[in-house]
Amino acid sequence: MSDHLIVQITQLKNAEGLPVPHYQTEHSAGVDLSAALDEDMVIGPGRWKLVPTGIAVAIPEGFEGQVRPRSGLALKHGIGMLNSPGTIDADYRGEIGVILFNFSDTPFAVHRGDRIAQMVIAKLERARFEQVEALSTTARGAGGFGHTGVS
Repeated sequence: MSDHLIVQITQLKNAEGLPVPHYQTEHSAGVDLSAALDEDMVIGPGRWKLVPTGIAVAIPEGFEGQVRPRSGLALKHGIGMLNSPGTIDADYRGEIGVILFNFSDTPFAVHRGDRIAQMVIAKLERARFEQVEALSTTARGAGGFGHTGVS
């Protein structure tokens, strides 16, 4: 019996013939998600598109799926994600889609089967929020963006 978490996955019709997401190496943190397209999709400079993956998952309660950009696409082509990381809730059963953004100044073509993002399964903690009149003080206080100076 394995001590690994079980995440049920189903391939949708648009993903027929594509590999089921799997870990590429023994210590990979995430699995690659592929583009389940019928025809090539071009993302213009400064534009974004929703790319279907052709899979749906049943993530166990107490966990989430985090959809993250692939570093190779960012470095080589200037392609990232608008909502990074994207969150897949445990009760979502629809197709996973990836909102790719073209940060470069040249059009980028996405082809069927291209690895477009990665998904990491992460344990989460649900909080109970308690309303109070004032928060405890800290040395930082309300210091926000850039409060420690430029380094």
